[in-house]
Amino acid sequence: MLDILLIVLPVFVIVGLGYIASRLGLLKDGDVDVLLKFCTGIAIPCLLFSGVARLDLADNFKAGPLISFYGGGLVAFGVGYLGARRIFGRRPGEAVAVAFCALFSNSLLLGIPVTERAYGTEALSANFAILSIHAPFIYFVGIVAMEFARADGRSAAATAKATARMMFRNSLTIGIAIGMAVNLTGLPLPDPVFEGVQTLGRGGIPVALFALGGAMTRYRLQDGIGEAAFAAALSLLLHPLIAFLAGHYGFGIEDRFLRSAVVTAAMPPGINAYLFAVMYQRATGVAAATVLLATMFSVVTASGWLALLHVTAP
Repeated sequence: MLDILLIVLPVFVIVGLGYIASRLGLLKDGDVDVLLKFCTGIAIPCLLFSGVARLDLADNFKAGPLISFYGGGLVAFGVGYLGARRIFGRRPGEAVAVAFCALFSNSLLLGIPVTERAYGTEALSANFAILSIHAPFIYFVGIVAMEFARADGRSAAATAKATARMMFRNSLTIGIAIGMAVNLTGLPLPDPVFEGVQTLGRGGIPVALFALGGAMTRYRLQDGIGEAAFAAALSLLLHPLIAFLAGHYGFGIEDRFLRSAVVTAAMPPGINAYLFAVMYQRATGVAAATVLLATMFSVVTASGWLALLHVTAP
């Protein structure tokens, strides 16, 4: 188990260093925003582009892994919504914001480096297949659910327009779309150009982890700790459990797909889960607490899932 923990720990050490630097004032609030803007606007889209542009689509786009991962996410979302409504007495819109935390795994900033450290760079192909539809799928579910749940929700046409607008303005989605276009058309890219973009993308991961740690200082464990723990448990335990059971026993998917699906599902909700709550001004305190709490506990839970995969998908 110690060997497994040593795989995960360096990733979270970088997050911790960012947190400490921010607490000590070495990293100002504006600095965090600049780093995050660089990562989400430039570096990570480059990583997604390079990962998708030369991805073997026929070999990596399989129904089993995608259904296992996204089916697990939808189950976690549904349980999160019902729990927020029935157990914690939240209003419909607030319940959607809580459920969104259970659905949104930090597949990029944490899922990529943890998978790479555990299984090597060649294992990331299955991750990129999942990531290629992650943002569109997650936001489609969240926005549609929120618009139907809240009393002042928009019409179906307006909801569809808002969802499409968010997708096409999202730099991560744009990076994936351009990479997919290059892949499907077979457009030749000179190796120096591709390698430069790829290097920029890979360099963005440690910067993003450091910035993520700095951003964690903005969140507090305030009211709604019980709800935050509930949403964190769904994200860290239920989502990967469903992905594992469906992938291993239901679809019998290859080990490499199972590892990517479960590890990605086991990641805590990212900052965007909090930003989604802020966008609609619903359960923002719970969302912030969930992001912080889940990120803290994911060091242990992610190690547990890697230990299970070491036995079932060596």
